[in-house]
Amino acid sequence: MDKLKALSFDKLTALSLSIGGLAGVATFLAVGPASGLFFIWAATIAWAAYFFLGATKEALINTIVCGIFGVFMAWFTAILLTNIPPTAVLGFPAMAAITVAISVVVLCLAANIPQLATIPASVLGYSSTFAYLLQTPDKLNQDVLLSISLSNPLLVISISIVVGTYFGQWSAQLSAKLTK
Repeated sequence: MDKLKALSFDKLTALSLSIGGLAGVATFLAVGPASGLFFIWAATIAWAAYFFLGATKEALINTIVCGIFGVFMAWFTAILLTNIPPTAVLGFPAMAAITVAISVVVLCLAANIPQLATIPASVLGYSSTFAYLLQTPDKLNQDVLLSISLSNPLLVISISIVVGTYFGQWSAQLSAKLTK
């Protein structure tokens, strides 16, 4: 640590070095010993949200709480979508659109609760969940959605959000040390 104290960088360089170095660590973990425990793409979304929200203790809490709330809302919506029969009167596409629209209205209205007031973080959690479900084969089904496994987005995307948010905090802390 004494060698780190001897180094002093401008803020942008310090932040770039800390984010780059920790991105390497996070990637190593995501594709190595922690593979399947969290997704690097979802973690970096939360990492960016932490900085976007101000890189403060409040940003840490809001990114995690609202991000996981968004994951929950998407997970619940996905369960509802799997219950829409292909023979629905309005057809599956219209019923899916209505279901998603209502869930997003609820997600946004939940901002009336102070702990859920950071809508952008909630939307990022929601979007990350559907990115996983729609881009990963065989995940948008009740067997996966109701399982207690790391295939379930309620677990794996939530873990990714927590991991990414803390990597954001650690990169901010390391950056601060590199500028002193």
